[in-house]
Amino acid sequence: MNIMFNGQSVKTTCISLKDFLQSKNIDIQSVATAVNSNFVPRSLYATTELTEGVSIEVVSPMQGG
Repeated sequence: MNIMFNGQSVKTTCISLKDFLQSKNIDIQSVATAVNSNFVPRSLYATTELTEGVSIEVVSPMQGG
């Protein structure tokens, strides 16, 4: 399926958000994630299903001001 990942179109066979993030070698303990502009708590990554055209945004916290 085709999805948007941080503004880029990508193809994936992953079914869950957790599987997708792991396929991208993303440390799920160190990022915040939104699906279709809605924040997803880490506790729901494994049960958040991906569908055609979904938009995923992943950000890492930064220190500073």
